Amino acid sequence: MDHAAQREYPAPMPNTETQGFWDAVKEGRFLLRYCSDCERAHWYPRAICPFCHSKKTLWKEASGKGTIYTYSVMRRAKVPFATAYVTLDEGPTLLTNLVDCDLDGLSIGMRVEITFVPSQDETLSVPVFRPLAPTQ
Repeated sequence: MDHAAQREYPAPMPNTETQGFWDAVKEGRFLLRYCSDCERAHWYPRAICPFCHSKKTLWKEASGKGTIYTYSVMRRAKVPFATAYVTLDEGPTLLTNLVDCDLDGLSIGMRVEITFVPSQDETLSVPVFRPLAPTQ
């Protein structure tokens, strides 16, 4: 069942620090913020590195692939859905929604990839994750 098509996602509210991220989302690209000093990627996007406090951060395209660290299925919702913490291949872990999946077939350690679904007002898409095909 395609839960993404039935569920509504609030419209993002870009700000100065996140605008580059949302501009890339409009093009179907997923960016992470990287620190030039400690060479670590971080999420949520911010101009100052949360690890070493350097102001030398830049946007880099990410693979959009990761692994489910943990998840929870909301069965009592009007449209059942799953949220998860996904650890990206680049290192950061982020809170997201899982779509295009069998809610009973999810598992910790499952490989996932990013996809984008329209927000409620359709001005921006929202990044979410779906299971990778077994060969990927």
